[in-house]
Amino acid sequence: MLKNWNKPERPEEEELEERLQAARAKLSVQQMQIKEHKLPVFVLFEGWGTAGKGSILGKIIKEIDPRFFKVATMDIPTEEEKRKPFLYRYFVKIPEAGKFCFLDSGWMDEITKGCLHGELKEKQYKERIDSVKRFERQLTDNGYLVMKFFFHISQNEQKKRLKGLEKNETTSWRVSENDTWQNKHYDKCLKVYDQYLSDTNVSTSPWYIVDAKNKKWAQLQVIETLVSGIETALKNSAMAVPLLQNVFPMEKVPKLSEISLDKSLTDEEYKRQLKELQDRLGMLHNELYLKKIPVVIAYEGWDAAGKGGNIKRITGALDPRGYEVHPIASPEPHEKARHYLWRFWNRLPKTGHVAIFDRTWYGRVMVERLEGFCSENDWQRAYNEINEFEKELSDWGAVIIKFWVQIDKDVQLERFTDRQNTPEKQWKITEEDWRNRDKWDLYETAVNEMMKKTSTAYAPWHVLESNDKKYARIKALKIVIEEIEKVL
Repeated sequence: MLKNWNKPERPEEEELEERLQAARAKLSVQQMQIKEHKLPVFVLFEGWGTAGKGSILGKIIKEIDPRFFKVATMDIPTEEEKRKPFLYRYFVKIPEAGKFCFLDSGWMDEITKGCLHGELKEKQYKERIDSVKRFERQLTDNGYLVMKFFFHISQNEQKKRLKGLEKNETTSWRVSENDTWQNKHYDKCLKVYDQYLSDTNVSTSPWYIVDAKNKKWAQLQVIETLVSGIETALKNSAMAVPLLQNVFPMEKVPKLSEISLDKSLTDEEYKRQLKELQDRLGMLHNELYLKKIPVVIAYEGWDAAGKGGNIKRITGALDPRGYEVHPIASPEPHEKARHYLWRFWNRLPKTGHVAIFDRTWYGRVMVERLEGFCSENDWQRAYNEINEFEKELSDWGAVIIKFWVQIDKDVQLERFTDRQNTPEKQWKITEEDWRNRDKWDLYETAVNEMMKKTSTAYAPWHVLESNDKKYARIKALKIVIEEIEKVL
C-alpha cells in the first residue's frame, strides 16, 4: 500500500483553512450525534516516528467534549500484560457506546516491531494477523466504528525532524532509540509496514494513509476522513451483519435428552475419590504455576444444578493465591455499554493462574437470546465470535474446560422447593428462577444449539450428570485433572 500510494494533492492555504474550519465544526456536531446514537468510535494512530501523531491528536480532541473521549498511549507491554493474551491490552481499551477512544500506536506497532527485531517468526506473524482481523471485525460487527490512520513521511523528512528535535534541549528527549533505528533502516521498515497494511486492509476497517509532511494538511486529512466515517456509520447503524461460516474443528456432543442421569456414587466412594483427586489437582496447580500455563474453567447449567458446590470442590484443591472465581450476573451499565465479551477479557487469568467462571459469555446465546436482550442477528453471530474468543485463549496456551451441569426437571423442582422452605437457603431462590423454569423447553433447545455450534476441538463441552451432586463433583475433578495433564 505504501509503495504504490498516490500522495493526495494538498489544497492552497486559503482552501485548506476553510475546509479545516468546516470539518472541525462538523466533528463538534457529530460528537453529540455519536452520544445520542450510542456509537462507539475506536481510532488508531500509527506511523513513522516524528510523523506528528501526538501533536495532531492533540488538535483533534480539542473539538470533542473531554467527557466523551479517552486517549491511550500504548507503550511496550508491561510484565503483567505479557502474562495475558496478545489482544488483552487492546480489547480492554475499547470505548463505551457513544464515546471515542484514541490509541497513539497500537497492535500494528507491536506486531511490526516484533517482525523487525526478529521476535516474531512467519507463523507467529500470520497468527497475529488473523487475531487482529478477527478483533477488528468483531468490533465492527457489534456496531463499533474502527478508524485506522497511518502517518507517512519520507526518510529525508524524518531525518530532518530528528535533527531538529535533537538540537533543542527541551525536545531532544522526544527522540527515542527506536526512532533513530527506524530512520537508519527506513527501507526495511517500509517493507514490513507495507506488508502489514496490505494484510489488514479490509472494507469494514480500511487503512487511511495520511500525508504527514505538513501538519495542518495532515490534520485536515484526518478530521475529514473521521467525519466521513462517522457520517456513514450513523447511517448504517441499523443494518444487520452477514453471518460467517464456522471454520473451526468441531466435536460432536449429545443432546441433553440423550444423556442418562442415573449415575451416582456412595458416600464412602465419594469421600475416597474426593481426597485422592483433590491431592492430585493440588500438585498439578504447582506445575501449572511453574510452567506459566493459564487455565479457564467455565460453568453453565440449570438453576439449582449444583454449580456452586462443584466449583467449591475444585477450588478446595487449589492454592488460594493462584485462582479466582468470577460469579457472572447481569452486566453493569459500563459493561453493557461495550462489546459483550469485554467484561470477560477483563477477567482473564495471568499465566500460571486459574480463572473459574460461574456463568459465562454463553449468556449471549441463552438468556440474552430468550429474553430479547439482543437481536437475533446478535446472538446468531455470537456462536462464531465465541469460538474465535476461545481460539485466542487456546493459541495463548490456555487450558479451556467448559462444563454444562445437567439435571432433570423433577430434580430441579425438588431443589427449588427445598430452598424455598429452608430459611438459610432462601437467598438461593428468586422469582427469576421460577420464571426461567417455565421456559425449560426453550432453554433446552438453546443449550443444544449452543453446544452443537461451540464444542470445538480446542474447547469442547463436558456434561456433568448432576442428579447426584457427588457424582458430578468427582467427574468434574477427573476432567480438570485429565485436561491439565494433557498440556503438562
